[in-house]
Amino acid sequence: MTLTSEARTKILSVLLANRSNFEGSDSKYAASFNINKSVFARMKSGETERLMNDTNWISIARRMGVQLGNEPDWLTADTAVYLYITEQLQLCQMESLTSIYCDVAGIGKSYTAKQYVKRSKNAVYVDCSQVKSKQKLIRFISHAFGLDHNGKYSEVYENLVYYLKVIHKPLIILDEAGDLDYPAFLELKALWNATEHHCGWYMMGADGLQAKIDRGISCKKVGFTEIFNRYGSKYNRITPFASDDRREFMLEMAATIIEVNSPNVSNKQQLIVKTNYHLRNLYNEIIKHKRASAA
Repeated sequence: MTLTSEARTKILSVLLANRSNFEGSDSKYAASFNINKSVFARMKSGETERLMNDTNWISIARRMGVQLGNEPDWLTADTAVYLYITEQLQLCQMESLTSIYCDVAGIGKSYTAKQYVKRSKNAVYVDCSQVKSKQKLIRFISHAFGLDHNGKYSEVYENLVYYLKVIHKPLIILDEAGDLDYPAFLELKALWNATEHHCGWYMMGADGLQAKIDRGISCKKVGFTEIFNRYGSKYNRITPFASDDRREFMLEMAATIIEVNSPNVSNKQQLIVKTNYHLRNLYNEIIKHKRASAA
């Protein structure tokens, strides 16, 4: 994929706008995106040409959620899930608390967390399904904060702990946490111990995360009881358990999303039923409707 000047300018504008959410120096911010500090200095003055190859630009766009194609704009709707998770994330960050959120798939958990990180200082989003091992997890978090993540693991870990204790109100969101390997799970306990009262932690996942923790506790597997205790000793959830109540809950959220993103849909109820009350499917249907309307 060859990027146009317009695409690079779009990526750069998002990258520079996000700088205010990063407490560290320009050098650390640049390092978190694998950008040389001298290159970043030129980027701050508006330069985009012949600074990096397109692979690096695309990597930045992916991490920042920048759409490079002709995708229609998507607006955030204040659904029940969005408001609930956002409030929990704010509380965890401001009070350096920890919490676990386990709920059904496809209701906007990941989207909400990513949106929160985009506008919040010192907040990091981790897709644990992509960094399942202990080393990958810690190195990824370190990299996200602009720290050296390529050295000796013990030094990377110690530097991360130190940094989390000196910056203002950091928050680490662990999405798909049920995918973590056992040693990585144990490392979360060590990190919590080392950063207590200094860092907020928010663990998210679907029903599999709860099943994993419950199974570990019932089997008396080392670390699971301690982790559950450190993360609040309860599973937070907003989606109703009863199927009829859940369907009504999803219907209300879907209607809110449609009203914000595609209010001219002729039959909202029919569209929602077509998606089987699944918000990921709803996103696809709304995007298709927007494209058809723009054609």
